Formats: sequence, structure tokens, C-alpha cells
Amino acid sequence: MVETSDPDPEVVAHAEEAFGHAWQLSLALALLAACLASVLVSVILARRITSTVDTLRSAALRVAGGDYRGEVPAGKMGVELRELASAFNSMAAELATTEQTRKRLLSDLAHEMRTPLATVDGYLEGMLDGVTEAEPETIVMLREQTERLRRLADDVSLVSAAEEHRLSVKNEPLSVNELVRAAEAQARASFLSEGVRLSAEVSADDPVIYGDRDRLSQVLTNLLDNALRNTQSNDAVTLRTLRAGEAVVLQVEDSGHGVAAEHLPHLFERFYRVDSARNRTHGGSGIGLAIVRSIVQAHGGRATATSEGFGHGATFTIELPYAADEDQQ
Repeated sequence: MVETSDPDPEVVAHAEEAFGHAWQLSLALALLAACLASVLVSVILARRITSTVDTLRSAALRVAGGDYRGEVPAGKMGVELRELASAFNSMAAELATTEQTRKRLLSDLAHEMRTPLATVDGYLEGMLDGVTEAEPETIVMLREQTERLRRLADDVSLVSAAEEHRLSVKNEPLSVNELVRAAEAQARASFLSEGVRLSAEVSADDPVIYGDRDRLSQVLTNLLDNALRNTQSNDAVTLRTLRAGEAVVLQVEDSGHGVAAEHLPHLFERFYRVDSARNRTHGGSGIGLAIVRSIVQAHGGRATATSEGFGHGATFTIELPYAADEDQQ
């Protein structure tokens, strides 16, 4: 720019006016471009958010209608929406598993009730028609069927109470060796009649735990009943106690049929059977091991099962907290 010592006022005024117009026009164009860009970005974001929310809404409606198969894609809308989609998919998968368990539970429960009810109904109908007499043997058999139904109702109620943390446990100091000897003595006659050898190996230091004597006795009884159903004549079952650090271990080891690896994680589920036909024939309701796990967990312990496979027997292990002193009551 060339400066003069005597600028023309008219030229200066014209230049200033031109500069002002140019500045205002530039600002207006910049604001317009910013507004258009903002609107465009908002529209794109709104469409993407709406699409994701619509997908979640559709999936939620399917889940509400009982269809848990749909899965919400993670999308590219940030960490929060990805976590929301992941949480929704996890919830749907959990609901699907729960629904399958509920259906299987109802089916198994109906099957367990149908057999004794059909027996009782058949004999009562025969008595009404005069075909069957109410002989003492018939009355005893009918009483056994109603007792079977009562035990099934009690077992289902016990497991449900444990899973809802309503199982009452009366803690007292217990000698584990005494529990084992009592369970072995109680089961001895049943094992003897089946030709299965039953032995008990107790710990030399006689560990003490705090727990409910009746509940823990039921745990050992159920494990021994399970072992007896899965062994045959000349097999052996060992009931054992030992210390393992801060835990007291109770084991029921048998040389019976064994369990394939794919069944082991499910053995403590309600009504789960490795062999449905055989276990029903041998009187198992499919809920005994579920009761074992529920009672053990109510005592702060855990129940596990191991096996080398069919034909190699199985070992059921219960770990309970060791009572170091009476302050743990």
C-alpha cells in the first residue's frame, strides 16, 4: 500500500465502507456455513441415535414377547451405547437360559409327579370298580407313592428356599468324624443288600465345623444314595474326611459307572440326569445333588464332582470352612 501525506478523504471513506461491507459479508457467510454444518451433523447424529434406539426398542419388544434370540449389534455410537447393547444382549441371553431351565424344570416336575399319581389313581379306580381289593400290601404301596410325592414337594421347597437365601441353618460345633460315622452306619444296610462295599476313612485330628447337623447329614445321605444308584454289586464306595488348609473336606468316592466330562458341570442342577431312564428306574428324583449344593453353599462351602469318565467311578467332594475356635459361631 502506498501512503500519501495528504490522503483524499473521499477515497478513505470509500475504502472504509468497502472494508466494512466485506467484513460483514464474510462473517455472514461464515455463520451460515457453521449453521448448515451444525444442522447437517445434528441430522446425521439424530438418525444414527434413532436407528440404534429403534434397534434396542425392537429387541426389547421381542424379549417382552418371549423371543430371546435377537441380538443388538454393538454399532459405532460411542462407548455408552456399545455398553448398553452389550448389557442388553447379556440380559437376553440370561433370560433365555432361565426360560429353558424353567421349561425343563416344569417338564421334569410333571414327569416326577405323573408316575406316582397314575399309580394311585389306577388302584383307586380299580377299588371303585371292585377289581382291586384294599389289601394291606396295596395300602402300603399307595402310602409309598404318596410319601414319594411328599418327599418331592419337600425337596423342591428346600432347593427353592436355598436359592432364595431363605434356608434356615442352626449352627453348632460338629465333629466331622461323627457325622461321617453316623452316615455310614445309617446307609450300611442298603449297601449290604445291593452287594456294594461301603467304608469310612476319618481324619486323625477329628476336625470341627460349625453347621446344621440335620442339614449336613442330609448332604451325606444324598451323596451316598447317589453313589448307591450308580454302582453295582462288588463295587466299592468310600466316605472320607480330611483337612485341606482352612477347609474340611468330605468325599464320597465310588468305583461305579462314572460320569462323562460333558455332564460334570451340570450334575448339581435340579432334575439333571446323566441317564434319565436308568436313574428314574432306580428311584432318583434328579434333585438330590441340587439339595447337596444348596445346603453346602448355605454353610459357606462348595460342592464339586470329578470323574475319569464312564467305567472309572466318580468322586464327590464337599469343602466346608474349618472352625478354628468357638468365636466363629
